[in-house]
Amino acid sequence: MDILGTSLRVCVGDLGAAIGVYERLTGAEAIRFQRGGVAVAAVGPFFLMSGPEAELSVLRKITATIAVKDVDEAVADLTAVGAEIIAGPLPTPIGRNLVARHPDGSVFEYVDRQQEGEV
Repeated sequence: MDILGTSLRVCVGDLGAAIGVYERLTGAEAIRFQRGGVAVAAVGPFFLMSGPEAELSVLRKITATIAVKDVDEAVADLTAVGAEIIAGPLPTPIGRNLVARHPDGSVFEYVDRQQEGEV
């Protein structure tokens, strides 16, 4: 699988205040989107997330988001090393994602920029 980069996931109480801090630290402009009841801002290598504790508690279990060239290829490689696919692959507004538990117990989200039906 081709790993293109990683993003750290940070749960924050005040998304607006956190965005300013992370924009200053990274020099990047925030890209905001909504995922269920959670407001998200992608700022450089960070995903800032704010929302109901019930949803954030699930998201906190995911160590990081890993950008890959192709989620389908990631599934094959993850399965080959004994990882458990616990969610997905699913379409999202910016591509496809899945969540996998590695054999050591670590949980990661894998994402690509492909839309359903793309090759």
